[in-house]
Amino acid sequence: MAGDADLTISSTRGGARARRARHDWVAITCAAFVFLVIIVALFAPWLAPHDPNQVAVLNAYQGPSSNNLLGTDSLGRDLLSRLIYGARLSLAGPALIVLITTVVGTALALIAAWMGGWVDGVISRVLDIVFAFPALILAILAVALFGSGLVAPVIALAIAFLPYTARVTRSVAMRERGLPYIEACYVEGLSTRTIALRHLLPNLLPFIFVQATLGFGYALTDLAAISYLGLGVAPPTAEWGLMVSNGQGSILTGHPQESLFAGGLIVLTVVAFNLLGDRLASRFSVRAQ
Repeated sequence: MAGDADLTISSTRGGARARRARHDWVAITCAAFVFLVIIVALFAPWLAPHDPNQVAVLNAYQGPSSNNLLGTDSLGRDLLSRLIYGARLSLAGPALIVLITTVVGTALALIAAWMGGWVDGVISRVLDIVFAFPALILAILAVALFGSGLVAPVIALAIAFLPYTARVTRSVAMRERGLPYIEACYVEGLSTRTIALRHLLPNLLPFIFVQATLGFGYALTDLAAISYLGLGVAPPTAEWGLMVSNGQGSILTGHPQESLFAGGLIVLTVVAFNLLGDRLASRFSVRAQ
């Protein structure tokens, strides 16, 4: 009986290790894909084989060839070049959103968690009000007021995503504030500012990084939707969401390449960021316990 129990425990542990190995491979694959997309976006001028905006109407809807590896769109522009250049704006917009929400949200969360009382109450109520507005509706309203482009949707989506980051960071900060090391810092005579910035904030960084990774995927999806609706960057700028919209009319004529490739990149990038963020969240939660 004891041997059977040991065998059961061993098999359970072996299964857990196998599951962790599979999850690690998923995380490695997602991280490699994200890294590749970022590299492509950064070095687009050197990697793109053609000018992404060069029109050649006589070459419209060409299939894959040695000159155009993924073919051409309705205006004869090289699809591969447009996808490569499109990665720049498709990643830059979400990166700005995540940067704004992370910096502002973390600052508000630290102030609310550390000060408590009426300060915490006011910040929480303001975040609740902002939370009530759907992100896409707020972005469309911003475009209607300030015009299409990248700036207005980015600012609007950053405001809409702010409560998510601030709420999670505040809850983690409240938990960290009650741990013994904070009391030890007080006993040592450290100032409130020193404790918050040099001791509390570093312990929040893993959770902040997870939030930023997960938020990037949502920001990319919403910005692509804004561009698809024609409220983001204007043609002929290469951007994945806009390319999906531009290629939509060609699907019925038997040329779905532009929408298919651009939409596929959006899906793959969002899935990669979400899976990577989920894996990081599981790791950090295990360490926290």
